[in-house]
Amino acid sequence: MDNRDPLEKLARKVARCQRCPRLVAWRERVAREKRAAFADQRYWGRPLPGFGDRQAWLLVVGLAPAAHGANRTGRMFTGDRSGDFLYAALHRAGLANQAESRSRDDGLELSGAYITAAVRCAPPANKPAPEERDNCRDYLEDELGLLSAVKVVLALGGYAFGHVLRILRDRGIEVPTPTPKFKHGAVVRLPESGLALIASYHPSQQNTFTGKLTPAMLDRVFAQARKLCKCG
Repeated sequence: MDNRDPLEKLARKVARCQRCPRLVAWRERVAREKRAAFADQRYWGRPLPGFGDRQAWLLVVGLAPAAHGANRTGRMFTGDRSGDFLYAALHRAGLANQAESRSRDDGLELSGAYITAAVRCAPPANKPAPEERDNCRDYLEDELGLLSAVKVVLALGGYAFGHVLRILRDRGIEVPTPTPKFKHGAVVRLPESGLALIASYHPSQQNTFTGKLTPAMLDRVFAQARKLCKCG
């Protein structure tokens, strides 16, 4: 009899996934060839499970692991500038015990938040194909089912925003019509499900270096998420 935690079982299933030949080949190639700055490190080179608090009220959904970030370290949004920006904001919001995420064993813990992605393997040029996104879909659906305390879903970027809306609609949850458009700070209330969806620009280097997304902007999103949850 398997008595492991259901989220742990799901994590193991995700990490073994071989569904997408193109992504399997790419993630493993990156893990072999490496970036010069990380030549002495062992890359994770596998699909990424979610990470965080099993009693999370906030589910953060990104696009996919970065080739030399999470695909290297084995933890969502860890080891690159996007993760630096995100975890610093989570720390300021009281959702992380430290402001940096460097490796799977660095002592980072999340409280009230869980981080995942639409696609679990690093895709070439950060662009998964539609069928690759669909192959990963049930992992996110399973997380939504297992994380029963979630009240707010934060979508980082338009890709994640649209993906979450499709999943919720297909699960029979009434989504406002016309379909809500992605906009930073946009809120979609889904009273039938007890959920709210909030949108943010993705903390990519392109967005953060140009000032399209600033720390203050992301702080306001987390404050709005807490307000929607009525978590104090």
